[in-house]
Amino acid sequence: MTTTRPFRLNETHDPALRSWVVSANPRAAIAASDAVAAQAATVSDFPIQNLPYAIFRRSHTDERFRAGVAIGDQVLDLAPHAVHQALKLDASLAAALTLCREDAALNALMALGPAAWSGLRLALSRGLRAEASHAVQAVLQAHLTPQAEVEYALPARIGDYTDFYTSVHHATNVGRLFRPDNPLLPNYKWVPIGYHGRSSSIGVSGQQFHRPKGQLMAPGADPATTAPTLAPTQRLDIELELGIFIGQGNPLGEPVPLVEAEDHVFGLCLLNDWSARDIQAWEYQPLGPMLSKNFATTISPWIVTLEALAPYRTAFTRPDGDPQPLPYLDSAANREGGAFDIQLEVLIQTSRMRQAGQAAHRIVRTSYRHAYWTLAQLVTHHTVGGCNLQPGDLFGSGTLSGPTLEEAGALLELTRGGKQPLSLPDGEQRTFLHDGDRVTLRGHCEKAGAVRIGFGDCTGTVLPAKG
Repeated sequence: MTTTRPFRLNETHDPALRSWVVSANPRAAIAASDAVAAQAATVSDFPIQNLPYAIFRRSHTDERFRAGVAIGDQVLDLAPHAVHQALKLDASLAAALTLCREDAALNALMALGPAAWSGLRLALSRGLRAEASHAVQAVLQAHLTPQAEVEYALPARIGDYTDFYTSVHHATNVGRLFRPDNPLLPNYKWVPIGYHGRSSSIGVSGQQFHRPKGQLMAPGADPATTAPTLAPTQRLDIELELGIFIGQGNPLGEPVPLVEAEDHVFGLCLLNDWSARDIQAWEYQPLGPMLSKNFATTISPWIVTLEALAPYRTAFTRPDGDPQPLPYLDSAANREGGAFDIQLEVLIQTSRMRQAGQAAHRIVRTSYRHAYWTLAQLVTHHTVGGCNLQPGDLFGSGTLSGPTLEEAGALLELTRGGKQPLSLPDGEQRTFLHDGDRVTLRGHCEKAGAVRIGFGDCTGTVLPAKG
């Protein structure tokens, strides 16, 4: 296995880099060359320091979906041979990108490993820089498509999906609703808690899904004398998460040590793991959620690589008095920079707000830095028993809540179990989601000395229950 140091900075992170794709540049840089363009410009999630990947095609066509990279408000098509030649890609990268078009998925690229990913990122960075030759610019320019004119598919064939529970604040808040005297179970601070989900109902941003049905037990009813009913959920919730896409896999029976874990992570996306809390309350014991989770999960189309996130790493620490991870989940590199400061937010737009032309309203803002377990620890723990991961497998981080109620990543927490409704700007209130509600997740990273990068949007809409 070829490895690299995914948290090492290199020339692709240089904050002074600018692109010949003008929309990718900061407003100040645009103003220096085109005052009219600067006035119209917005802060892009996709400067040249980002370069995330997606599977796309032009909207309303029967074109094949293929791999693309975001640059400003454009998508660069990575399928054409001319692009491979202009970027001077080696044969293995060119073949993988061609296969991504044939498969309509990024799995072939994901399987190549971190050295290849880093090499492609460097080639893209050099080809999209303002200093690139006119010949290279002309070739790449011919294969740009405005993002406003494309549609997306899932970025990978997702073989397996595992949802974790990495926020100690979320676990404590939810536990307090049901076990006020003992909110956090004793294993939480020792083992990364997770469960195996399903991949069939994972959809890309823009997903619309019907309110799910399941067995419900009336609140306060005695299960010994009362029968459940089959009905649509009345407590439909969001879960603000990050998705972690696995790159190269590991053989069955061979655990991935922590020092190599990030070599198996292709990148991160936004993930909303919608949840039916009333169905969950009745079904989750003794084996965990099923119908309450399997009806829909929505992810953003763009996968941001770990290399792009390198400037925003931060130390992984535990509160004083908490147990330190067992040795297989501990390393100097993980302590030094295993966490990421990714700013996250949730916005809601009701049907009435859309009809009135009102913008979505932000209800949550938090950060991934509050997670109790790092993504490297999730990979290592998932494989310590011998499980073989495969390119395109997806982990959910679990709901990412911060230490204050305003940073809670689920309505269950924000409304204290439905007892304290949220008030929206148009006077509406929400404890849980109504039909027609549209929820958008957003994420970005920014710090002094680095260029802001983002994840795009992850949006889903609730439709009425069927039947």
